[in-house]
Amino acid sequence: MTSGRFIAGWIAAHAISSPFSPAIVEDTGSALTYGMLDARARRLAGRLRALGADREQVVAILLPRSADLVVAALATWRAGAAYAPFDPSTPVARLAEMLDDLQPAVLVTHGKLASALPAAGWPVVTLDAEAESADAESDAESIDPASAQEPPLGDALASLAYIIYTSGSTGRPKGVEIPHAGLLNLLQWHTGTFGVTSSDRAALLASPGFDASVWEMWPYLSAGASLYVADDDTRMDAAALRDWLVSRGITLAFVATPMAERLLALPWPPRTCLRTLLTGADTLHRRPPSGLPFELVNNYGPTEATVVATSGAVAPDPLADGPPSIGRPIPNVNAYVLDERRQPVASGAEGELYLGGVGIARGYRNQPELTAERFLTSPLIATGERLYRTGDKARWLADGSLAFLGRLDDQVKIRGHRIELDEIVATLAAHPDVEQAAVTAQPGPDGELSLVAFVVAAAGAALSPAALRAALETRLPVHMLPSTFVALDALPLTPSGKIDRARLPAVETVEALRDPEFIAPRSDIEIQLAELVGDLLGVHPIGVGDNFFLLGGHSLLGTQLIVRVHDAFGVELSLRAVFDHPTLADLAREVERALRPQRNTA
Repeated sequence: MTSGRFIAGWIAAHAISSPFSPAIVEDTGSALTYGMLDARARRLAGRLRALGADREQVVAILLPRSADLVVAALATWRAGAAYAPFDPSTPVARLAEMLDDLQPAVLVTHGKLASALPAAGWPVVTLDAEAESADAESDAESIDPASAQEPPLGDALASLAYIIYTSGSTGRPKGVEIPHAGLLNLLQWHTGTFGVTSSDRAALLASPGFDASVWEMWPYLSAGASLYVADDDTRMDAAALRDWLVSRGITLAFVATPMAERLLALPWPPRTCLRTLLTGADTLHRRPPSGLPFELVNNYGPTEATVVATSGAVAPDPLADGPPSIGRPIPNVNAYVLDERRQPVASGAEGELYLGGVGIARGYRNQPELTAERFLTSPLIATGERLYRTGDKARWLADGSLAFLGRLDDQVKIRGHRIELDEIVATLAAHPDVEQAAVTAQPGPDGELSLVAFVVAAAGAALSPAALRAALETRLPVHMLPSTFVALDALPLTPSGKIDRARLPAVETVEALRDPEFIAPRSDIEIQLAELVGDLLGVHPIGVGDNFFLLGGHSLLGTQLIVRVHDAFGVELSLRAVFDHPTLADLAREVERALRPQRNTA
């Protein structure tokens, strides 16, 4: 049996034994019991199978974090296929590119999302329309038993479970193909290590297109636990997220490293039910303070290694020097630190981290050359096993854990997202106003890394950061958009003629590219907001047309801005309001709108 069938079988068993137990609870007030989840997945599986979903076929899922996302993925496995999740916030052009590469058997989405996509050659199932007609359909899974028979166990575990698309160094996103064997190993390790039972409550916080969502969903649902879905504003605000975790009685949760570090700095009530806070996806710089009511566990794993490759608890230690380790390899995953000849280095020496064992991906969809470059069988490893070359620097510590030491290439991680800088460069260079471009990741005023784009204007062109960002927004997700644009007469080059990123200036030493129409703040609210934004971002002066995100802002700084606005004006702005109204003038109007009810009652 595949892990997908195991999961479907386990959930079906929970539906029989505890049909009214909550499986998925959304902050909108909607909830699915295990009986409802199983019935909906069975019904949708029959529909998918009828449309061509089968073993080694892929069902694309374009849905937000929701019960529908879980239903669609579970139904895909019931039909025998693999699923590929996509975040609805992804630009349409990028979505179309990834779907064209994927060539799914079926696309599962909502009607509004489907209408924004260009016409394509695969069938589309809109779950909102399916739900309207569900009462008229049978709850039985309409799959011919003969056609749905399981293949031999070895073949089944090697079959495709899911595909996650990540940033690509060639300017093209790459689809990582994960077999069922890796997923099953992840489930067995997680449920055993963290003692997951049906009484647990877990959080679904990760974007559907982020592989952490796989980790957040299936171990808990397989165990009969409850999965709680936070709204976007809550999951992006540390204090709000802490309060949500406490109020919902969450017992286990994963958050990406930057948010985890903010949560660790907050006071926690001793009555919290949270017993384990899992983190990863970026370098952890701090240890937990003493007295926290939960354990912190640091994890490491590229998408190509089925989410988690190494893991380790992080104890409070105020005397410790350097960042915490990334732990030890989980069961059935092997880690090697190798030199340039792919020979193991001595303990304590720096080398490149290679991963092997059960969790390693098949490779990249439709990219055999890149697959051959990153996945290899090394004759210098005695086992002759297939390895994934991570591109990460590491060294073994005396206690048998691994220290993460950074990257060997131009890939960066920003707020948990793995980003290939060359993909951004390729998109920028395609703009008609740009002659040359380079992108780096540099620390901002808050110490967090942000993307800085250096651009050389094409002959006769006048560069506009707003226009460049608008063009990038049509091709790249938000986390890949540069916060700052810097115009240069020429890019520094190496002796071989390549762009020398090491010689690009530090962002604080140059003037960021600004749109020419500077208008000073006019009203008292605009003047106060300009001071707040300027102090937060380390940029002065701020004009009414200046965009918070083009000045170096990002979602985590946006939550800090919300706090400062509340302290200054006594009003609550949502993070969505900051994203939708990023210029100083628009933010001032939002503050003014929020102040009106107070003035009317004064």
